[in-house]
Amino acid sequence: MMQIQKALNLAYQKDPSQKEYIIFILCELLQKDKAWIFLNSDFLIDEGIFFTFVDRFLDGEPFEYIFKKTNFYGLDFFVEKGVLIPRFDSEILLEQCIKILNTNNVKNVLEIGFGSGILSITLAKLKNIFIQACDINPLALELAIKNAKYHKVLKNIDFQLCDFQNLKNNYDFIFSNPPYIKNDYPLDKWVKNEPHNALYGGEKGWEILEKIIIFAKEKQCKILACEFGFDQKEILNQILNFYKFKCEFFTDYNGFDRAFVAYNLEC
Repeated sequence: MMQIQKALNLAYQKDPSQKEYIIFILCELLQKDKAWIFLNSDFLIDEGIFFTFVDRFLDGEPFEYIFKKTNFYGLDFFVEKGVLIPRFDSEILLEQCIKILNTNNVKNVLEIGFGSGILSITLAKLKNIFIQACDINPLALELAIKNAKYHKVLKNIDFQLCDFQNLKNNYDFIFSNPPYIKNDYPLDKWVKNEPHNALYGGEKGWEILEKIIIFAKEKQCKILACEFGFDQKEILNQILNFYKFKCEFFTDYNGFDRAFVAYNLEC
């Protein structure tokens, strides 16, 4: 057993740049907040367990995978290795989806690439709508169903394991946070531990987004909303204009271009 302060000091020496995450790990292990940690610096902990978790994180295992949970839009979700970790930035897309549902009469709604299910689940919970959602990752399907059951909205979402391009129906509204990172873009060691097929969008990064835009046009989709990479606004605007979509772009909380909402001018 070791006092908290001594354990923290030894952990900081492993990588001083990760102090905040090291504190988060201890908070999670003890189920205490940061204030309690510093007010009880003499409290004895099992340093072996603590250092094991710290080493896992410093070796590149994301915090969310270690503790198998995350928070998105004020809601708790389960997270598993092999499925993309939800990002705070995706709240921009979610908020636009909420606005669309508040101001448009849409019946057939599709999410492309549901991952852990956060977007469809949050929308189903807040708006009490029915959503069809597809993904190609079997692990994502299991996790999304688990999260939907936890939030009691499984009846509102039809999760399907398939490539969106194989879907036959038409849709009023499609939304997606697809892979949009360039294949050669350098990622940190934590992101590299996430599934590559949920991160990389191709040699240029926006190839899958282009496929989604074409798919939306073919399916007579009235409204398309997507998250995209910070440097892809110009090319996506060109593609959307070519396929006769009127588009509005939105920045994230750091000022980077992050999401668009496009209206089909031919519907």
